[in-house]
Amino acid sequence: MTALDRALAERAIFTQWMFEQALPLWAAAGTDWEQGGFRETIDQHGVSPEVPRRTRVVGRQIYSYAVAQKLGWAGDAQRVMAHGVRYLLDHCIKPDGSVVSETRPDGTIVNGSFDLYDHAFALFGMAAAASTGYERETLTQAARRMRDAMKAGWGHPSGGFEESVPRTLPLKANPHMHVFEASLAWLEAEPQAGDDGWDKLADEIGDLCLTSFIDPKTGALREFFNGDWHPVPGNDGRIVEPGHQFEWAWLMIRWGLLRGRQDALAAAGRLIAVGEDSGTDPVRGLAISEIWDDLTVKDDTARLWQQTERIKAWLAAASTATSPEARETALDRVAVATSGLRKYWNFPIAGGAWENIRADGTFKDEAARASSLYHMICALAEMHRLL
Repeated sequence: MTALDRALAERAIFTQWMFEQALPLWAAAGTDWEQGGFRETIDQHGVSPEVPRRTRVVGRQIYSYAVAQKLGWAGDAQRVMAHGVRYLLDHCIKPDGSVVSETRPDGTIVNGSFDLYDHAFALFGMAAAASTGYERETLTQAARRMRDAMKAGWGHPSGGFEESVPRTLPLKANPHMHVFEASLAWLEAEPQAGDDGWDKLADEIGDLCLTSFIDPKTGALREFFNGDWHPVPGNDGRIVEPGHQFEWAWLMIRWGLLRGRQDALAAAGRLIAVGEDSGTDPVRGLAISEIWDDLTVKDDTARLWQQTERIKAWLAAASTATSPEARETALDRVAVATSGLRKYWNFPIAGGAWENIRADGTFKDEAARASSLYHMICALAEMHRLL
């Protein structure tokens, strides 16, 4: 059996689990049809505690069911997506175009402060819904206003964004990654729209990644920075997350192909090598949580989302491989990473998933998280697109 055959077999298993278990669970028990929004978690007994709704989860669930609709899921994906869009537009966006971070199910604001991460996922979910044709004009205009407000209110003079105004430190690479992701999603959602704001934003983040986030010596991407985009002193400035090496690589390949940027493609190759060579445990077959900037292990817990980003990165590598051997290697890693992801599905509630596997192979006793559905269906969508 070739690597492609193994990857296709894993895709079939993944699709069946997503369509028959995960999507039905989060559409039913994970959606608050009475009050609005989505539930954050479902525990091992099927219980969802009542907690504030994070805007990032609203955006992620909108995306998840927009993708489910495109993939041909037999459930009512548009109803779930529309439910999320209505909640987002009615309760999560302030008059100034910024996004509130947390609300109660009735729309009462719990945390109205700006958070770049939440803002990014609101934009991302809106792009996914618009790409299906749902409320396209409304969402397009709202997203442009939100993008421009984000840039005007929190833009950093050297590129990227502040965490808050007045400034708080450290500055973080991670929310910028999701702004990058949202920008690319909007470029795909409205490619002929005559608005170059998404192009400019994607280019700004891509260039910031190449010049500031990635260590030119090791090719690894760090997480925490001072106000001038230099790594913060001490251990925080040394943290490297293998999952983010893979996730940034996937985005940099997409951007590099879009812009003809060979430097981005080369950087992505180095990021994947860091993530695979230094950030995976061959015994468990899983990507781990953290390494140091000298590429030694810091935290060997393996989280669910890290496995999905490994899948996406190797799919992107396979699509840009310059030799049959390189493509075979990349597809083999896709199959291995997808097989690793399946370990997390052994959850007491069908369609739920464990979040963390310890070094000894046992699961941390946690609830299944709504936020992880986005990671999984994004990986599945890429498997359908690129295989």
